[in-house]
Amino acid sequence: MAAILLAGYFGSGNLGDDAILQGYVLGMREAGMDEEFHVLSGSSESIQRNYGLISWDRKNMRQVAEAISKCDLLVFPGGSIFQDATSTRSVAYYRELVVRAKKAGKKVLLLGQGVGPLTSFFGKRMAVEAFKAADAIAVRDPGSLTTLKSLGVNRPIQVTADSAFLLPPPPENPGEVYAVAGMRSIGIAPRPFGKTKETVTLFSDLCGLIFRAHMVPVLIEMDRFEDGDLIDLIEKKSGGRISHIRKLDVASTAQTRLARMDGVIAMRLHAAILAATVGVPPLIVNYDPKTLAFAKLLGLPIPPAIEGLTAQRLFEMFMEHQKATERNRQIVLRSVKELTDLAVGNLELTKKFLRGAATIKG
Repeated sequence: MAAILLAGYFGSGNLGDDAILQGYVLGMREAGMDEEFHVLSGSSESIQRNYGLISWDRKNMRQVAEAISKCDLLVFPGGSIFQDATSTRSVAYYRELVVRAKKAGKKVLLLGQGVGPLTSFFGKRMAVEAFKAADAIAVRDPGSLTTLKSLGVNRPIQVTADSAFLLPPPPENPGEVYAVAGMRSIGIAPRPFGKTKETVTLFSDLCGLIFRAHMVPVLIEMDRFEDGDLIDLIEKKSGGRISHIRKLDVASTAQTRLARMDGVIAMRLHAAILAATVGVPPLIVNYDPKTLAFAKLLGLPIPPAIEGLTAQRLFEMFMEHQKATERNRQIVLRSVKELTDLAVGNLELTKKFLRGAATIKG
C-alpha cells in the first residue's frame, strides 16, 4: 500500500479547503484506491476526528520532513494556494514543500490548482519554481492555465476541476427545510473584503431587504477565523440576531444544509461550488478572478463585482436570478456533471503515478 501525503490549507478552519480534501480522499476510495493518506494540517485533532486520516503539523518543519520521508507521493489536491494577494508567504511555504519533496526523491503532483493572483516578482518566481519542479500539473480552470503559460511554465498542463466536485451528493431527503413561518430561506456566504465597514453595510442592508421580501437570510460561515467576526458585525448592524450556520466540521454537512435552501448568494467560492453540487444555482458575488472564472464554468451570467455594489442592486439581481431558478438549475446540473467528470482527472493522474511507485518498489 502506497502512502500519499496531502498538502494544502487543510484543518485550518476553511470549509472550502476541507471540501477539497474530503472530495479527493472520498474520490480515491470510491475509485478503489484505498491508500494510506497523510495530511499536513493546521489541526491534527480535527483531521483525525473528521476524516480518520493521519495528520502532521504543517507549521512544524521537523514533522513536515518526517511526513515527506514516509510518503511515496506528495499531492496537492487543490485550492488557491499559489497566490500572493496578501503576501508571498503562502507561495513560499508551498514552494518549500515541493523543493523538500524533490530533494527527498519523491514525486510531486499539483492537482486541481487555482493559480493566482500572482503580482509580485518573488511570488511569481517561487510559483514558477514549484510548478516547473512538479511531476504532474493539473489546474481547475482555463484561467489558471493561461496564468501558468504567461509565467513561462512550458510543461504539459491538464485542465481538470476543483476536487470538491468529487464529493458525493447528500441524501435525497435531507430533512426539515430551512424556513420560518413558511418563509423561504436564502443562504448568504460573505467574506472580508476591502473596508470592513462597507462589507458589513452591504450584507446587513441585504439581509434587511430579504427580510422585507418575506424571506429568511441565513449567514453561512465558510472560514471559521475570517468570517466569524464579519458575521457578528453584520448581525450587530442589523439590530439583532440573524439566522446563521457556523462551525460546521465537514463540507458534506454544508451540502445538506444548502440543499434545503431556496437560494444562495455566495461571495465565498466554495459556498458557490457546494451549492451547485446540490442543485441550488448560486448568485456569485465577484471579488476575485477565481469567482468570475467559476461563474463562467457554471454557464451563469457574469456575476456582479463587489466594488461599488449596493445592497439594493444586489437584491434586485438576486430577485431576477430567482425568476430563472429552474432554467439556471438545469444549466448548473449539466455543468456540475461536466466538472465532476473533469475532476476525476485528478484521480487518474494520481493513479498513474501510484502505478509508477509500485513498479519501483517491485
